[in-house]
Amino acid sequence: MKRIMGFISYYKPYKKLFFADMFCALILSAIDLVFPLIVRYLLNDVYVLPDSNKILKYVLIIGSALLGMYVIRFFCQYFITSWGHIMGARMEADMRRDIFEHLQKLSFSYYDNTNTGKLMSRIVTDLFDISELAHHGPEDLFISILKLAGSFIILVTINLNITLILVLITFVMLYFSVFYNSRMRDVFKRNREKIASVNAQVQDSLSGIRVVKSFANEEIENSKFKKGNMEFLHTKNESYFIMGRFFSGNGFFQGVLYLAVILGGGVFISSGSLNISDLVVYILYINIFLNPVDKLVNFTEQFQRGLSGFERFLEVLETEPDIKDKADAVELKNPKGNIEFRGVSFSYNEKHNVLNNIDIKIPAGKNVALVGPSGGGKTTFCSLIPRFYEINEGAITIDGIDIRDIKLRSLRSSIGIVQQDVYMFAGSIGENIGYGKPETTQEEIVEAAKKANIHDFIMSLDDGYDTYVGERGVKLSGGQKQRVSIARVFLKNPPILILDEATSALDNESEKFIQNSLEELSKNRTTLVIAHRLSTIRNADEIIVLTDEGIKERGNHQDLIEQRGVYAYLYNMQFQEA
Repeated sequence: MKRIMGFISYYKPYKKLFFADMFCALILSAIDLVFPLIVRYLLNDVYVLPDSNKILKYVLIIGSALLGMYVIRFFCQYFITSWGHIMGARMEADMRRDIFEHLQKLSFSYYDNTNTGKLMSRIVTDLFDISELAHHGPEDLFISILKLAGSFIILVTINLNITLILVLITFVMLYFSVFYNSRMRDVFKRNREKIASVNAQVQDSLSGIRVVKSFANEEIENSKFKKGNMEFLHTKNESYFIMGRFFSGNGFFQGVLYLAVILGGGVFISSGSLNISDLVVYILYINIFLNPVDKLVNFTEQFQRGLSGFERFLEVLETEPDIKDKADAVELKNPKGNIEFRGVSFSYNEKHNVLNNIDIKIPAGKNVALVGPSGGGKTTFCSLIPRFYEINEGAITIDGIDIRDIKLRSLRSSIGIVQQDVYMFAGSIGENIGYGKPETTQEEIVEAAKKANIHDFIMSLDDGYDTYVGERGVKLSGGQKQRVSIARVFLKNPPILILDEATSALDNESEKFIQNSLEELSKNRTTLVIAHRLSTIRNADEIIVLTDEGIKERGNHQDLIEQRGVYAYLYNMQFQEA
């Protein structure tokens, strides 16, 4: 019931449109119900008149009335088909907005455990089925109830006995429908899960198409896709077998309804309790009676599809963000960039802490490097400052304020991040640089590009700042993407800067070129550098060596070399390799 009420809540902004749609459905149903009564009147009262002129007069009057009714029906049908669908499309857009906005609120930990392809399936495929239910569901249900009730009342007035036989057969049909609908609901849910898996496989394979081709593993990808595709086909086959029994069974019962009318009508005509004209009208009403039964059958299928899609939609909406603003969270005003870790512990699961009881102060404007073996927690350390993940114990403060007491938008606006793996959005180079400050000017974008030493390259392109970078920036080299990323942060101009192995994937020439940009970017900012190449952090104010045992060493380059510990070992090893 809670889920159905949640679904109904999306009608609220469009209640006028909804009631107009229902009113048109009421008029349409009434006109369809009246037609057989008019035929009965013509057969029993008009066509039997001895005066042909009177017959013509009545036929013209009734014909004009019918024409007027069908003109009204035309506009009602037009409104239902057009504006009814528009209402469903608007509700779909509202749901898509809600799920997308909610996905923006969820933390990294949610995406660590959730496949993007499956989320796409919920946003696109599921919501389409929901919108179809939103439009057709109430309308079909309303029209069906009206026509069934109206037909039943009218048929009772014609012949009670035949009507009771029809009602009995209809109840058998309904029991049959309910039984098979429960089975269809289960199989439709499995269909959703399987197609989501197929979408996830396609998204994963196409996103990594360069890796696939570089290893000549097209056959492996085809095999993985074939497996998921065949599993989906299997559930589709199962659903179609059930649907086949469902629709053929209902078709059989519809034939039985006609058979009951013909046999019952013959019996009652022979006994004189029913005339032929009433039997004709009865057959006309059977058509009207069957139409809502068909609509109810379609509605139950549509309801199962839409409801299973809405349940999956709610699964996402009901996922509470594990990181969100407190009710009394404050803005971080004029941040200086003093960072402090007080007894901070963190784990991705409850079994093993990545960071354990970390205590450290980083004064504003200082350049601090984090080094150590892989898995020591360097990236995790930096990810905790903008609250990409929530600490388990302790506190992290900026300028003495616990980051959990700061509004997330304000906190993250004060932190700039340059990562090793730069993400480029589909669009132009200018748009990608401007992502660092959405409300910016072209002059500011150009100035940021100059500071990042990429302006001259951009101007050498045919379209300059309007050059399309391709999906994930495929048209740019690693060094060019890195400089675009640096330009973004120049534009953002944050007081705190995090450089997460920003040059480790570059060649020596690109690294040296970009290192100059990073040094310019780091000026007058609190800077945390995660370094793989230790030669790049020799001039850091402080170097922190993180291992899986916590902070192992601290000091400047010279001090740590003299200690002959972990840092000296790593540095000398790289020096020997060089």
